[in-house]
Amino acid sequence: MADLEIHRVDYGHPDAALLIEEVQAEYVVRYGSRDETPLDPLMFEPPDGSFYVAYLDGVPVATGAWRRSTVRAFGTSRTAEIKRMYVVPAARGRRVARRMLAHLEADAAAHGAEAIVLESGLRQPEAIELYESSGYTSIPSFGYYQYARLSRCYGRRLPTTT
Repeated sequence: MADLEIHRVDYGHPDAALLIEEVQAEYVVRYGSRDETPLDPLMFEPPDGSFYVAYLDGVPVATGAWRRSTVRAFGTSRTAEIKRMYVVPAARGRRVARRMLAHLEADAAAHGAEAIVLESGLRQPEAIELYESSGYTSIPSFGYYQYARLSRCYGRRLPTTT
C-alpha cells in the first residue's frame, strides 16, 4: 500500500468538508437521510478533540475525529467519542479505517481519555465488524441516537500508558 498520512485539520478544511459530504450522501443511500447529530466544529479543537484526514499519495481518502464525551463507560467518565469515521470506496479493504481508528484512540488517550465510545448503524456492517474486531463491545445507547432502532453503541477501555 502507498504511504498513508494522517493529518489533523480543522473541521471546515476543504478536504474534510468534501469527505463529510460524501459520507452524508452514503447515509442517505443507507438510511434515507443525512446524519443529523448536532456537531459544533469547536468540539474537534484540541485539547477537547481533533479532526483528521488521511491521505494516500496526497489524495484525501478518509476522515476520523474524536471529541470529549460525557458518557460514563468501563468505570470511567474520562471518555472520548469517535465521530465521522469514513473511508472512500476506492480505499476500502486497505486497512485505512483500522489505521485511522488506532490513530484516534492513541490521540484521545494522549489527551487523557481512558475509554472510547461511538455510535454506528446496523446498515453499516463493515463498520460494526471493524469495531468488534478492534476490541469494541456493545454498550448502552447514548446521545442523539439513544432511541434510534437502527443505531448501536460500542466502546472499549483504552490501554494505560506509563
